[in-house]
Amino acid sequence: MSFDISLAKRRCDRLIAAHVTAGDGVTVLFGPSGIGKTSVLDMVAGLLAPDEGHVRVHGVTLFDSTTRTSVPPERRRAGYVFQDARLFPHRRVEANLRYGERLAAPAERWIDFDAVVTLLDIGQLLRRWPATLSGGEARRVAIGRALLAAPRFLLLDEPLSFLDAARRDEIARTIEDIRDRLRLPILMVTHDAAEAERLATRIVRMG
Repeated sequence: MSFDISLAKRRCDRLIAAHVTAGDGVTVLFGPSGIGKTSVLDMVAGLLAPDEGHVRVHGVTLFDSTTRTSVPPERRRAGYVFQDARLFPHRRVEANLRYGERLAAPAERWIDFDAVVTLLDIGQLLRRWPATLSGGEARRVAIGRALLAAPRFLLLDEPLSFLDAARRDEIARTIEDIRDRLRLPILMVTHDAAEAERLATRIVRMG
């Protein structure tokens, strides 16, 4: 079992709750904007403290309110790709990727730099600055940086949002490659039904 998640958090008089039991593949949290899907990703990543519940990935407990267990974010080995990519603007693409690589202990690395560059087809971008990248290119670089940090699972927040049709298809194919070739468990957020149907191994509806 890849994901065993049961979380509750009250924010601004609104209860955010999610219950996910899922194996490998892409698990999509689907629902309208503002329902708390990104907050669930933040809780799984350790960036937001739940009020109660648990997070287990591959049988490893990352959070459990009953035992007061809470693994620090940097030790959860979650590859988090944010909606706005969050590349370092003062570092070229290669340096952004190498930053992710440095976050992983050598013994934990399961994919190398050249393999990521080839998988994501970003070799031609390595000398570019983030400000010169298209939205789709920036997303691919952000995914590459996350992979090089040797994650045990990926968290994707609206990875196809604000892209034109061609770039949306490009990133969707990238996610399919990671799902099918790397077989890395993915927890993804979207409010788009077509995205969910295309990419999801299973859909968890919120709201």
